Amino acid sequence: MSEHHAPGRTDTTSGTVPGSGFRPTAVAEVPLGTIGESVGVVVPGASSSIPVTGISLNSRTVQPGDLYVALPGATRHGADFVSQAVEAGAVAVVTDDDGARLLALSTDTPVPVLVVQEPRSAVGGLAALIYQSRPESGTSPSLFGVTGTNGKTTTTYFINALLQALGRRTGLIGTIEILAGGEPIPSLLTTPESTDLHALLALMRERGLDAASMEVSSHAVSFHRVDGVQFDVAGFTNLTQDHLDLHGTMDEYFQTKARLFTARHAKSAVITVDDEWGRRLADTAGIPVTTLATAGGHDSAVPAADWTVTAAAPRGLGTQFRLRHREGSELRVHTGLPGSFNVSNAALATVMVLASGVEPAALQAALDEADPFTVAVPGRMQLVSTAPAAVVDFAHNPDSLQRALEAVRSSEPGSRVIVVFGATGQRDQGKRPAMGAIAARLADVVIISDDDPHDEDAADIRADVLAGAREAKESGGLGCTILESYPRDVAIREAVKMAQPQDTILVAGRGHEVWQEVKGVNLALDDRVELREALTARGFTVLNDERIES
Repeated sequence: MSEHHAPGRTDTTSGTVPGSGFRPTAVAEVPLGTIGESVGVVVPGASSSIPVTGISLNSRTVQPGDLYVALPGATRHGADFVSQAVEAGAVAVVTDDDGARLLALSTDTPVPVLVVQEPRSAVGGLAALIYQSRPESGTSPSLFGVTGTNGKTTTTYFINALLQALGRRTGLIGTIEILAGGEPIPSLLTTPESTDLHALLALMRERGLDAASMEVSSHAVSFHRVDGVQFDVAGFTNLTQDHLDLHGTMDEYFQTKARLFTARHAKSAVITVDDEWGRRLADTAGIPVTTLATAGGHDSAVPAADWTVTAAAPRGLGTQFRLRHREGSELRVHTGLPGSFNVSNAALATVMVLASGVEPAALQAALDEADPFTVAVPGRMQLVSTAPAAVVDFAHNPDSLQRALEAVRSSEPGSRVIVVFGATGQRDQGKRPAMGAIAARLADVVIISDDDPHDEDAADIRADVLAGAREAKESGGLGCTILESYPRDVAIREAVKMAQPQDTILVAGRGHEVWQEVKGVNLALDDRVELREALTARGFTVLNDERIES
């Protein structure tokens, strides 16, 4: 996380500064003059020979030999922290005109300062140059990038599990954790800052990993976090309403995602064409595309996809299905995770790995022998108990909430769906009433509580969600019960108190998260822990799952 985004913040789960532990142990020195050339700045005299061995956006993660990049922020400029960076060992600074003026007003800066017009857009290329994260020699891991509104996390876990089943040594970068051949590192961002990302890729190469899968958020593309990275295969899940607080319109949201599907960022793509955005992306992508259809009922005018999900049928909690190529070949696939959306995730993971050059016979053997898509993904349709069925899921926007509610609906007579959810503060307000309406239509008991209010008033957020739920109930003549309950742990206990063994409880919105941010303060809150304790207190049996404590 860069300094200007969250001044003073550390990783509260570990007490460390974001980005620590990401770097390779050995980095070849890059002369400052070479760095200057890459951004169009001449470094005069002896300064051009200064060796650079790292790069940081945060003065607290600077190590000796680093280039410190001072970027403008919402409240402070990174130039305000140059003295701390130099004290920590920074040997040079890159900043913009505003940063240079701030430095000129302060005491003399004892290291060279390189001034570029848009330093944010230069950081990725600089990090790639310094860490040699993707050398032309081809020795770096195969890289799989997944983007889309929903399904990124599960799809990357699926890719990781399938690659492991194929005998690969793998890495993983995403919302929940970072795996780079060592102990898991908790994530603060879906996609790390470019300085950390390139260091991670270099670390994976140093540790001999063969492949890595990674979530790519729209924020990552907008803020240049994946600059300097070219994925071997980029995958697209879907596009539904979310993040309009950043992008403004769905078309702008789409255009941001589409930037990943260019030769600058990817060699090839697998695009799910279940929605109009996917079909549009497949038509406009500037790289070779393999198309995937995972949902039935497409308009007859839509061209057939290269791969299509067929013969989907329940198997345990999950689904078995076939992937049929347009030329007639098939793959047998199974996912142990519930929901049609996990069929889509498993299908996309399969085709992406296939697109990387894996032979179909080897891939089928791995699917049959290892059942990789039964891997548990923390906070993604995570089952805490079975009677009642109690599920924690990350569904935090209208589409994902609808899919989750549809997935947990039981066919058992007399069973009810009880949902606990809220909406995030300081985010797209338009999705709040929509989520309330979806819950009213698809659940029997709707308990509206708090998610992460951030700096917004929690009562105002709940009121927006409640308005949508109540309007849907009244206009549709629905029989659901709508309740407001807070704080969130109380709401979860209320849901469990109401539940009978045949019912289903869905706690949606936060998934794997273990902190709730309220007015700048992180409060310990894990939906899985709260749900398990409430179920145990009522005498229900809970599943023994160590990941609940993670």
